[in-house]
Amino acid sequence: MSAPLLTQIVLACLLGGLLSVAAAALVMFGLPRKWLGFTVSFSTGLLLATATLHLLPEALESGLAPREVFPLLLGGILAFFILEKYALWRHAHASGESDMHQGGQQCDDHTHSHHHLHGAAGSQGETLSILVGDGFHNFTDGLLIAAAFLADPALGWGTTLAIIAHEVPQEAGDFAILLAAGWKRGRALLWNGVSSLTAVAGGIIGYFALDNARDWIPYILTITAASFLYIAIADLMPRLKRETQSVGWHGLLLAAGIAVVVFGSGGHSH
Repeated sequence: MSAPLLTQIVLACLLGGLLSVAAAALVMFGLPRKWLGFTVSFSTGLLLATATLHLLPEALESGLAPREVFPLLLGGILAFFILEKYALWRHAHASGESDMHQGGQQCDDHTHSHHHLHGAAGSQGETLSILVGDGFHNFTDGLLIAAAFLADPALGWGTTLAIIAHEVPQEAGDFAILLAAGWKRGRALLWNGVSSLTAVAGGIIGYFALDNARDWIPYILTITAASFLYIAIADLMPRLKRETQSVGWHGLLLAAGIAVVVFGSGGHSH
């Protein structure tokens, strides 16, 4: 039983990393930019529903009392805010502000945190920090995926889907920064793909660490819910508030993200 589960975790981590990079590349290199906004809407619904309808109920059913779960959830949200505030943890978010990239290129539609490049001198260190930060973030995603699979394989795949969806805006933002630094498209795609493979390492380490410490799984599921809620509320929903076009489509896709979680849970019920 354990070998197939580990195989599922590795496959989910591979799909989570590579599909998010591929989807972001399509947005950056071909598809109209409006599709990125639609991805944000769908991701918001997925994250909110996965956190509140699957992860938190699973943590409660796994033995944690509400007086344990909700203080941990609050602490997790505050911790992600502090980590992102001091650039120790980063994620995509949108800004309505208009900024100038290298060469005077104006960017009105930001989908990434404000790690802008100012001159060639700082570009190398900036791009390195982007890749290292992205690799660490993907490694953490792998740990979370492993914990979800150990709780329930259906929950694991649902969590993987939510991670794939919310990684697309971040990966697109990373591409934009690397291209602004003068990287070729192929090189940017390659190194984003390499950094995404750290999720596999996180998944494997998480599997072996948590398989012998299953009492920790409900706590990690709660932290995962905290990260999903923080990303949705602090990063994605402010972007949706600024959308003035295709409002109906954004609302429909947000509802679709919730519906996927509600009706696509299969045998995973509470």
